[in-house]
Amino acid sequence: MSDDIWKRDEVESPCVKLCVVHPETRLCTGCFRSIDEIGAWSRMSPQERRSVMADLPSRAGTLAKRRGGRAARLKRGAND
Repeated sequence: MSDDIWKRDEVESPCVKLCVVHPETRLCTGCFRSIDEIGAWSRMSPQERRSVMADLPSRAGTLAKRRGGRAARLKRGAND
């Protein structure tokens, strides 16, 4: 039996199944696509998909900033 039926000649999705949308940037923290791009992905042409894929690495830096997590909350609480 062959798996040829499952092989497609198209741009794969960058989805890593870690779907959380950042409240300020409105980008998925897993794949860095916008909500609109995620919704339209199946209808995009291969050229449109390649364009989005090429832009994704530059978006990663916009979400890399952390606000401090638990340690920052504890520190803020101590200053109140």
